[in-house]
Amino acid sequence: VQLQASGGGPVQTGGSLRLSCAASGGTISSNAMGWFRQAPGKEREFVAAINWSGQTFYGDSVKGRFTISGFNANNTVYMQMSSLKLEDTAVYYCAAQSYGATWYDYWGQGTLVTVSS
Repeated sequence: VQLQASGGGPVQTGGSLRLSCAASGGTISSNAMGWFRQAPGKEREFVAAINWSGQTFYGDSVKGRFTISGFNANNTVYMQMSSLKLEDTAVYYCAAQSYGATWYDYWGQGTLVTVSS
């Protein structure tokens, strides 16, 4: 099973993008799905997550600007990004945490978001 992230691209500051993530080759029995990002020269950081009950969690830097949604039986999850800033430029990865796992154990290949002024 693989996760496929899509929806990245170039955008100007203040603009919006919607990222999507879907599983292919099967489904993952998962507790949660999330988004992480890695900017050039920086470590990967948590962005947002949604669990099986619909609870959502956000990193401090994106609260109020990003919204995660979806997470259905097909392991599809979305993230609406608004009011984008230069510092949001990064490769965004979707991930899934399977039942019994203590952390995310399925990762997508990433989609690049480039914010410019």
